[in-house]
Amino acid sequence: MMKRKEFMLGAVAGLFFAAAATAGGAIDWPTAEAGPVAGVSGRLNASAGANGVAFAPPQGAPLSFADIFAQVSPAVVQIEVETRREAGPQDSLIQIPGLPFAIPNPNQGQQDEDGGVRGRGAGSGFFISADGFIVTNNHVVENATEITVKLADGREIEATVVGRDEETDLAVIKVEGSEYPFVSFEESAQPRVGDWVVAVGNPFGLGGTATAGIVSALGRGSLDSRTPYTDYIQIDAAINTGNSGGPTFDIYGRVIGVNSAIISPSASGGSVGIGFAIPASVAKPTTDRLMRGETIARGYLGATLQTLGRAEWRALGLPDDFKGAYVAEVTPGAPAAEAGLRQGDYMVSVNGTVVDGSTEATREVARVRPGDNIRLEIIRDGRRQTLNVRSGTRPTPSELAALNSGSGRATAPGQPPAAAGQVVEGLTLSAITPALRQRYEIPDAVTGVVITDVARGSAAAGERLQAGLVITRVDNKVVSTPAEVEAAIEAVRASGRPGVLLFIRAPQGGVPIVLPLSND
Repeated sequence: MMKRKEFMLGAVAGLFFAAAATAGGAIDWPTAEAGPVAGVSGRLNASAGANGVAFAPPQGAPLSFADIFAQVSPAVVQIEVETRREAGPQDSLIQIPGLPFAIPNPNQGQQDEDGGVRGRGAGSGFFISADGFIVTNNHVVENATEITVKLADGREIEATVVGRDEETDLAVIKVEGSEYPFVSFEESAQPRVGDWVVAVGNPFGLGGTATAGIVSALGRGSLDSRTPYTDYIQIDAAINTGNSGGPTFDIYGRVIGVNSAIISPSASGGSVGIGFAIPASVAKPTTDRLMRGETIARGYLGATLQTLGRAEWRALGLPDDFKGAYVAEVTPGAPAAEAGLRQGDYMVSVNGTVVDGSTEATREVARVRPGDNIRLEIIRDGRRQTLNVRSGTRPTPSELAALNSGSGRATAPGQPPAAAGQVVEGLTLSAITPALRQRYEIPDAVTGVVITDVARGSAAAGERLQAGLVITRVDNKVVSTPAEVEAAIEAVRASGRPGVLLFIRAPQGGVPIVLPLSND
């Protein structure tokens, strides 16, 4: 289960990338074909009354998916991987919600002499050419030291990685040989909500499995910050652990998507009918480039952008229909900083394209080749300005995570919060001191005012604010003392706005919160 943030405003469902990760143990891969049933031969007659038309499918619905499965299943493969990665705290202990202590991790892999963790995983894939190129998910093979592909006819062949793209979660691997059965992406017709789909893959290591359903929704935005460039196809054909990298077919046997993730409320990752596939419109051009040996390079600003909702824009005194992305952070020395972009700017267009939030802005920047010019239109202090940025090369999600690894937990374990400072709107605030920075593990680069206590029953408590979080800006004004926070809040109150926008620094990054103001 993967949570968006430790600092959450509501319930979060589990999001699973559907690659199996089993720690040790051998798995017997069954084939996709079944033999004759013992003691049964000849034609089996339907029960009496089954020949009526009362239960005939509606016009346009297939009588069966058997022909489709027979047509495409030879191109679908099972993928078994041996993995190795650096050991982390999660490898020895896991925390069960509700328990005050951690327990040994039953899925812990075997540690080698160098301290790395070895394990096994399984996923799915499909041939995209006769000469052995196979499409799968990046997360299936990203830590693989050995890859074994099992074909529908039972053959097992070693494979190598040709190329990976973390930000679309796509990868291409290759086996030696030729004349493999392969399938093609659908490039012309777009699937519609309600269209039939068939998913074929390797759920729970069972292999050769087909599930059917419909397209449930289109254009599901980025499910995870690591994959910002994909609007997923949502399907209700059952996708489970191990289906990752397998194809989603239409009823003509064309690949419309690559199965990638599911939402599941349980730790097992079982299907509840909400699965996500990378659309062919994203998968084909990306995998074509990977097959040619190209590295996927995208434009880069070096700025953290946020999408604000109507309530947040309204709290800043802007109209509900305002369109733009909020510049939450600017990386020192990055292209955006060199061009003069500042924290607190509103980015309203990229190269002439109006952006409605961080996702649109990030995708427009990514379309630019590294080294080319990016024209940004921003609003700063109520005035429109244009900035010209020479694009850098966007780091991979792994590289970005390494750059941001200095953020700590909101509260050091075992230490009670220090309730000292000035009380403002139910928040006890203090300037960041070396002692508070150490207590709450606040990175050196973070500035602002730290929350040391929250009054029970206050509006702040209702917004899930807690000790250890840092207020970096109030009404888009930088603050460093409790007095500056109070003054900014009073200015908002005097303007007649019912709430003030706070920018909170949580361990995972900046979070905007609209704090309702009291009538005092």
